[in-house]
Amino acid sequence: MTALPVGVSLWKLGQPWWEFALRAVLVYGFLLVILRLTGKRQVGQLSPFDLVLLLILSNAVQNSMNAGDNTVAAGFILAGTLVGLNSLVSWLTYRSKKVQRFVEGNPLVLVHNGKILQSVLDSEEVTQHELMAALRAAGLSSLEEVHVAILETNGHISVIPKPT
Repeated sequence: MTALPVGVSLWKLGQPWWEFALRAVLVYGFLLVILRLTGKRQVGQLSPFDLVLLLILSNAVQNSMNAGDNTVAAGFILAGTLVGLNSLVSWLTYRSKKVQRFVEGNPLVLVHNGKILQSVLDSEEVTQHELMAALRAAGLSSLEEVHVAILETNGHISVIPKPT
């Protein structure tokens, strides 16, 4: 077991407590906006590349939040602030349609009556392979069987078959 360097405490903050909270708010807000701009597909369907990106992002913003302060107290303040922010954003999305649209976006129609809306697929970076995989998961084998396919706000593709 190694001893802490002289003058280092587990609890003595190197910055005022409110600075850690402010840093967490700023980083949380920045990441919320930047991840929202990447689209529903990125958030809803984590590929190995997306997971690596999220892990690297967390490492990249760590020092901007803790200002080099590795005390337990700073960690508790940051964790509490981030959990509180997440709860606040969740509550705001529940209470406000505007906030919900900003944070989660809107569902988008990808296929209507068997016809692919290619411009929507392109804008959301959904591949034909991903669309066809969603059709197969819904038990359909061709586009002609699809009444509507919707890219949900969580990145999932919902498929409604044509009535038989």
